[in-house]
Amino acid sequence: MSNLSDHFADPDAVSRYADKVARSVPGLRDLHRMARVLLAEAVPDDGRILVLGAGGGLELKAFAEQQPGWRYDGVDPSAEMLHQAKATLGSLASRVSFHHGYIDDAPAGLFDGAACLLTLHFLPEEERLRTVKEIARRLKPGAPLITAHHSFSTNAHDKDKWFARHAALLVDAGEPASQMMKSSQQMKEKLPVLAPEVDEAILRAAGFGDVELFY
Repeated sequence: MSNLSDHFADPDAVSRYADKVARSVPGLRDLHRMARVLLAEAVPDDGRILVLGAGGGLELKAFAEQQPGWRYDGVDPSAEMLHQAKATLGSLASRVSFHHGYIDDAPAGLFDGAACLLTLHFLPEEERLRTVKEIARRLKPGAPLITAHHSFSTNAHDKDKWFARHAALLVDAGEPASQMMKSSQQMKEKLPVLAPEVDEAILRAAGFGDVELFY
């Protein structure tokens, strides 16, 4: 996690984050829109939303632009990424309370819904379960949690295939092939990806029912 923390503490890397993630994640804007629509199925017009991994502010902005009555608590361990989030949100930042840290630094009050996008895949299984439990503890009964992160079969063949496809996607977007192959290898070695059935079991163990795939 130290290398990850170092990366998101680099102002230059943070300034390029929005462009990089848009090229790296297929349908990023649609992901944000789907997450907002799913939250809105259960969250009232004046609801309070917890966003874990809020640095950069992309999903916060997507939510806030379309749900003018919602208020948000955004949590992220990178001060630089939170600074970027405030800049991304502009005047919308007045509806967000920012918290520097991890899930334990989030308010203990009950939320109407939560989102954790492109974040949980950085956490090993034990810490992922603890984090999801802490999210659940901060939600009102029946409130929704929307998550999206890397999740695929973890046998060696499938991992190689998935990371090769991810590298190919970035090369197709204009990134240098040699750099993407190196990046893919680093992700394979350092990213604690879990299989979909393990991710689903974690959500259920944390107390969430009606777990559904949406993305």
